Amino acid sequence: DSFSSQSATVFTATLLSSHSKLSPLYLYPYLACEGRCPERPASRAMAPMGIRLSPLGVAVFCLLGLGVLYHLYSGFLAGRFSLFGLGGEPSGGAAGPAAAADGGTVDLREMLAVSVLAAVRGGDEVRRVRESNVLHEKSKGKTREGAEDKMTSGDVLSNRKMFYLLKTAFPSVQINTEEHVDAADQEVILWDHKIPEDILKEVSTPKEVPAESVTVWIDPLDATQEYTEDLRKYVTTMVCVAVNGKPVLGVIHKPFSEYTAWAMVDGGSNVKARSSYNEKTPKIVVSRSHSGMVKQVALQTFGNQSTIIPAGGAGYKVLALLDVPDKSQEKADLYIHVTYIKKWDICAGNAILKALGGHMTTLSGEEISYTGSDGIEGGLLASIRMNHQALVRKLPDLEKTGHK
Repeated sequence: DSFSSQSATVFTATLLSSHSKLSPLYLYPYLACEGRCPERPASRAMAPMGIRLSPLGVAVFCLLGLGVLYHLYSGFLAGRFSLFGLGGEPSGGAAGPAAAADGGTVDLREMLAVSVLAAVRGGDEVRRVRESNVLHEKSKGKTREGAEDKMTSGDVLSNRKMFYLLKTAFPSVQINTEEHVDAADQEVILWDHKIPEDILKEVSTPKEVPAESVTVWIDPLDATQEYTEDLRKYVTTMVCVAVNGKPVLGVIHKPFSEYTAWAMVDGGSNVKARSSYNEKTPKIVVSRSHSGMVKQVALQTFGNQSTIIPAGGAGYKVLALLDVPDKSQEKADLYIHVTYIKKWDICAGNAILKALGGHMTTLSGEEISYTGSDGIEGGLLASIRMNHQALVRKLPDLEKTGHK
């Protein structure tokens, strides 16, 4: 578009005459003055109608035009087709998962919808494998407490469904998962971009955040030890979304009762706290693998009237603090853990408690950051509708134990 009108005329004449009987050099003086040259004798006059348009020249001109149009619109069309490939809509609306492929932003409301779907899809695999009674159980090694760190087909298949559903929908966000993701087993699992009504009711408007600030934590099968023992009530699948290291979305799904709890910080939830808690002589839910360690200090701190509830799975223990309509779910007032624990075990529960006004910290009262390493050394204390810092001050011995 930097060409002058005169230059464009000269260029056109040269192209059109390249396959005609007229020399471009002969046409130049007439066309360069755009038909306003002094009249010449009839024998030397050159009128525009004297130009013979070569079919080949016209074809070349048309191809050049098509090339320009293709260049201008190819990027646009490619973007539209990629959005269709992810199951998205080609027009309007807020930036969705496709926009996140360029960095951009993601909508936490959409991430919540996909997280719920991922937890349920993973739970379907967990239940199917358990009911087949063919677990293909093996050990990944020893935990720090010396117990077998088990893995089953339920873990692997649930992990595949959950990871690839989230990764296909939100390709630019960081996803951390408990199990190894084998590239040879890659699946493209599409999301239909429908947000369930219960989520829309609680979170009515989009909540955009930079994609680069998001970290997703997946636990495809919490309580694997109990899963192998067929203690089904403890088993959960979980998804957590952290923004700048802070947990903001949590989903805990119980595959065998098909109950799902979810919550968004400063958004909404489908679960709530109970009406009352016993802070003086609490029921304390702890890990089955080291209940005695917690019981000794808990009795010293709260007295002989406190109760210890051994249980499997961090997701189950968080649900024990809430008002959950599941008859198999035990009730507790506090959740205490005294040894090293992985972040995918606790992130979803932390987000749900935080959304409901509760707390989950290390035993020394520090907030847990969900970036960097995949575990924490300081144990944890979880409570809701209690003076959390007062509880922290009551548990100095547990803090020391947690750092062993």
